This record gives sequence, C-alpha cells and structure tokens, in this order.
Amino acid sequence: MAAPIRKAVFPVAGLGTRFLPATKVIPKEMLPLVDKPLIQYGVEEALGSGVEEIIFVTARGKSALEDHFDITFELEKMLEERGKSDLLAAARDVSHLTTVASVRQKQALGLGHAVLTAKSLVGNEPFAVILGDDIIDSEVPCLKQMVEVYERYGGAPVIALQEIEGEAISRFGVIAGEEVEPGVFLLSDMVEKPKLADAPSNLAIIGRYILTPDVFPLLASTQAGVGGEIQITDALRRLAQERPFYGYRFEGKRYDAGDKMGFLEATVELALKRADLGPGFREYLKSLKLD
Repeated sequence: MAAPIRKAVFPVAGLGTRFLPATKVIPKEMLPLVDKPLIQYGVEEALGSGVEEIIFVTARGKSALEDHFDITFELEKMLEERGKSDLLAAARDVSHLTTVASVRQKQALGLGHAVLTAKSLVGNEPFAVILGDDIIDSEVPCLKQMVEVYERYGGAPVIALQEIEGEAISRFGVIAGEEVEPGVFLLSDMVEKPKLADAPSNLAIIGRYILTPDVFPLLASTQAGVGGEIQITDALRRLAQERPFYGYRFEGKRYDAGDKMGFLEATVELALKRADLGPGFREYLKSLKLD
C-alpha cells in the first residue's frame, strides 16, 4: 500500500517582484484574494486532502506567513470584548487550522533548491509540494484528486497537468507520455519551457506535485541552470527515467495568481461564487458602462 501523504511543502521564499510596490514589505503570499491571503487557499487545499503537516520554505521578511496561522491574543481579546462574534470566529478558525514548521532558503536558487531545503523536515516519506501562486478552484481539492491517483498507482510520484494552447506553452515545463486512463499519463520525458515547435505535447506542469523521497539525491546532484537556479524539472525528468511517474490532468480551474491579470480574474470569479458577495457584486459589474 502507498504511504500516506502527511506533509506539504510550500516554497514561499520568493520576492514577489511582479507585484511591486505592494510586495515591498508584504509577502506576495499575504496579498488578499477576496478576504483570504493567497497562502490560505493552498493550506486549506492541503488540509482538505489529508495533509497533517505544513512546511514553509521561507526567507527573510516572511514572518507574516507564520504569524497568520498563529494565535493573535490581543486581536481575539478585543473582538471578544466588543461582542464581534463573527469576526472572532473567523480569526480563531485561521489560528486553529494548522501548525506550521518552517525552514529558511538563504539563497534564491530556484524551486528545486527550495524543495531540497525542506529535506530535513520532510524526512524519508512521500510529500506534496504546493505553489501558492496557483489557485485551483475545484469541487474536489486538486491535491486530493492527485492523492487518489498516487494511491491507485502504488505510491508513484504524480504531477498536476493543464492543457495550454499556443505560444503560452513556452512558459511551462511540458510532458511527453502515454495516457493510461482518462486524464492520467505515464511520463516518458519532461522539457522545461520549450518553444512551441519543440513542445512534446500541450500538457504543462503546474504547481502541484506529489513526490517521493528519492527525489532528494537527484535534486542535490542537479546542476544549476539559467540564472544559477536548480530547476525541479531536471530532477523530475531523471526520476521518471528510474521509476514509474505519472501526470494527472486535474478537474477544476487554475488561476495564476502570481500574475496581475490572473490575480484580478481570480478575485472577480471567486467573489462571484460567494453567496454573501456574489449577487451584489454581479449587479455592480452589470452597472459598469464598459466599452
């Protein structure tokens, strides 16, 4: 039987330069999407998929991420004294979601290096990696869908895939593989950011991974590439040559919240789905006189 996925790694050491000046002193992961910070969406997805331990790979200036999931005694006391029970419940719900462990990535050496930095906290067990920029709206949490594939295929690694058409494919890692059941692909190769003409498929790797601990020595021996970064795709490509490795075309909608336009799209569409905000927000949008 496949070992359970108990731990999820969140690489959150990036500087968030695409959102400057908003991210000059505020971690990008704390930017609010409607009324929750980006990081909370990913953490809730992990917890809803059976994960028990959250691991942040952080950097200097990122303490707000850990503080968000901690108890804020002064705030809760003030809300309780003023009888603001709804707000008090919201604050306490976040505080009691989970406990967080963190490790510092002292140099910005890429996603592969960030995952390798978490080795001491992950230990010798399979684990998930969630990129907080990728917000996935789905009936069943994306990671939970992936866990079901992982278990069905005997504990093999699984990465999330999305169909990308046209030139945009060159912004992603892209897989080659055989579809072994609807939406599940046995991988034979991965290419990092290929030109459209060189892409082996239209299936791009997005920010959800279930990995096994044998990835760590491969990451440790991966040579730095462009910009001095250790690309995770290089290590995963080698792993796929050593053992069965699967890609899963998940069900749901992905928003690239690390991009300004994607962030705006996610804000609008998730707000419209809210029972408390959707009706009024929809009427407001209808009232806009757009060219």
